[in-house]
Amino acid sequence: MELMEKLKVLAESAKYDVSCSSSGSDRKKKKGMVGNTSLPGICHSWAADGRCVSLLKILYTNDCIYNCAYCVNRSTADINRVEFTPRELADITMNFYRRNYIEGLFISSAIKISPEYTMERMIAVVKILRLEEKFNGYIHLKAIPGVDQRLLDEAGLYVDRMSINLELPTEKSLKLLAPQKDQKKMLLPMGYLKDKLIENKKDMKVYRHAKPFMPAGQTTQLMIGATPDTDYSIVRLSEAMYKNMSMKRVYYSGYVPIVQNNSLLPATVKTPKLREHRLYQADWLLRFYGFAADEILSSDQPDLDMEVDPKCNWALKHIEYFPMEVNKASIEELLRVPGIGNITARRILQSRRFAPVTYEDLKKMGVVLKRAKYFILCNGKYYGEIDVDSDKIRNKMLFLDPTAKHINVNQISMAEQFPAMFSG
Repeated sequence: MELMEKLKVLAESAKYDVSCSSSGSDRKKKKGMVGNTSLPGICHSWAADGRCVSLLKILYTNDCIYNCAYCVNRSTADINRVEFTPRELADITMNFYRRNYIEGLFISSAIKISPEYTMERMIAVVKILRLEEKFNGYIHLKAIPGVDQRLLDEAGLYVDRMSINLELPTEKSLKLLAPQKDQKKMLLPMGYLKDKLIENKKDMKVYRHAKPFMPAGQTTQLMIGATPDTDYSIVRLSEAMYKNMSMKRVYYSGYVPIVQNNSLLPATVKTPKLREHRLYQADWLLRFYGFAADEILSSDQPDLDMEVDPKCNWALKHIEYFPMEVNKASIEELLRVPGIGNITARRILQSRRFAPVTYEDLKKMGVVLKRAKYFILCNGKYYGEIDVDSDKIRNKMLFLDPTAKHINVNQISMAEQFPAMFSG
């Protein structure tokens, strides 16, 4: 098969993996090296559906021994089976980079013959790029669960980031749709990589010539909507990933019904993009706003509200904490106010050291007052125009924001890469 035909097939097969943002690594440019991973060297662009694409996102092969019900590359699928050679994929990457089409590589693969066979060939691609082509750009490698630890050790010395996809939120769901996969085999290498990262950070401080290991950390991805798992179970799992696995990012991929006539899978999925968007907002609250999973959702309310964002939903359910005086509230309290984000909260704290913050000051600081005004006092004055009542505030916010129920698809997808733009 012609090389361009391979490229077309394997790039198409890779499009369902969303865990490929190119951030978190800042390896410096070296003499004789090509490319870099600093911020100016990674140019983000947007695909037709709004997702961030800055890397050559490709499968090494789509020939798979697994038969996961939801996967387009499953072993029983009637598709053309294609495989690169390590040299072919390395050459394509360099040619695309020199033409300024890409700034890095995201390499994943179906499992051909065995996990070890597949992982060894992906590592071969990376080693050609690093050692022969002197490519110094960003590389994200999708590690294969179940491989020998020596392969993880070797890969970590050449790539910026590795990821192992959990695929589905629970072991029960995984056994239903992907019975050949084992969640424990996915979690074990995550824990191993976490320990290696901690060890490497210590080595980098002690040993002058220690090599960096996977400097951009590890990520994972969850598919949502293919099984009846609740948002509560997903958010709790993400919280555990951040706490126990030092995960850099958890990505959420709304299920797309690409597999037809399978009774185990839903034929259609309601609001997959909107649900995906809400999960990213909840994820942002976990990572940067000091929320716990049990504050965002509970067993009594297991699914995210599709009309208001998770932070607004929390505030409306805890209206007894509001209105909050912005000139007295701590940063932890300010971060609970809808419309106030990390940056604006710190601006408020800094400004009020010199003089009381006024309502006009809040506008200049970037506070989203169309939401925040219902939950704050400014120098003792309330600007919300209606009673501090959950139902009244909710109705007012939905009336003023008709997009609350119908969010633009591009806006939702951009939140995957820049959730700060849509949080607060």
